[in-house]
Amino acid sequence: MLLIASAGETEAQDGFRITYEVDRSRPDRARLTGRVVNDRAEDVLEVSVTAEALDARGKVLARGIAYVDSRIARGDARPFSLSVPVVPGTARFRVVVSSFRAGYSIQGP
Repeated sequence: MLLIASAGETEAQDGFRITYEVDRSRPDRARLTGRVVNDRAEDVLEVSVTAEALDARGKVLARGIAYVDSRIARGDARPFSLSVPVVPGTARFRVVVSSFRAGYSIQGP
């Protein structure tokens, strides 16, 4: 079995750090697995990510969406995994936090 993966890809987004790997061993679907780190000052709730297949110019060709977790505390991380269709012209992938609600942090004395 041939496994083609790109490792250590990182996306920066205001208040989040996203790292992921791309498994392109299937011809029709790429599997993206990674972690979302909450670098915001507060907890975040109902977090989802969107992965996009992009052409060489950055045009979105396909996308996949995954629910990550109901709560990610500030400074904490959660794993995610999702599939994205691979269509002709796919050159790379991008992952972003596509939805969340700002929560709060409980701090001790």
